[in-house]
Amino acid sequence: MPQLAYVNGRILPLADASLHIEDRGTQFADAVYEVCAVMNGQILDWQPHLLRLRRNLAELGINWTMADGPFTLQARRLISRNGQRDCIIYIQISRGTARRDHAFPGDAPANLVMTVRRFDFAQRVKQLATGIKVIIQSDTRWGRVDIKTTGLLGNVLAKQAAREAGAFEAWLLSGETVREGSSTNAWIVKDGRIITHPTGTSILPGIARDSLIRLATAAQMIVEERPFTLAEALGADEAFLTSTTAPILPVVAIDGQAVADGRPGPVTRRLGELVWNEVARQTGWRA
Repeated sequence: MPQLAYVNGRILPLADASLHIEDRGTQFADAVYEVCAVMNGQILDWQPHLLRLRRNLAELGINWTMADGPFTLQARRLISRNGQRDCIIYIQISRGTARRDHAFPGDAPANLVMTVRRFDFAQRVKQLATGIKVIIQSDTRWGRVDIKTTGLLGNVLAKQAAREAGAFEAWLLSGETVREGSSTNAWIVKDGRIITHPTGTSILPGIARDSLIRLATAAQMIVEERPFTLAEALGADEAFLTSTTAPILPVVAIDGQAVADGRPGPVTRRLGELVWNEVARQTGWRA
């Protein structure tokens, strides 16, 4: 089937989808976005994604008038029209199209675009057994990374450095503190305690992050939301990362140094069971 996109109320071939050159998302990164996993045709964690999208729009003062019900219908319609059961849907809302000026335009309606592309989630289940590698990069991003904006140059450069180093991800370092990955949240395990950076303005409040905390707490596992250092990460018993497209992946090496014995550990494996059982509960998807 041809790949289709949604642009301001229209579904059309991806090759024909476009916004005006003076879209503020293009010229100022004056836009927010969400990426949602779709498994077995069902959107995973849709309500948390929707709540975060609304919160981010409010933080930037972007006036977007579509109600949740019609928006949900349009997202599901685009997924269905693309004919994909396992995919990701990308959603972007900019402040609108207006003459280029730093100040907000007075009356430009927001622009909404959505795209869908196939995604192989089964690969992530397989990676639970092998783990992945990360490198360390300095955190050069702006001061409000809790808002999921399209201003991602710092993230892009860190991710590219990871690719060039043969790693899956780059963990971002501020001083001696590991904040998060370029597109993931970062975790370590020490003495059975699951540790991740607290929310605030310096990390993105990940949907997969919140889900894992809820699942781990319900399973009576100990979760500590506190900053941790690079030295702690290198000396951890286990490490892992979470994101929408990588619900949980063990980290077996950091900057070329093995984490513990260099293999996925028991806490991460147990969390993997909880995470993928939750996916199955919500969507019916199984590897």
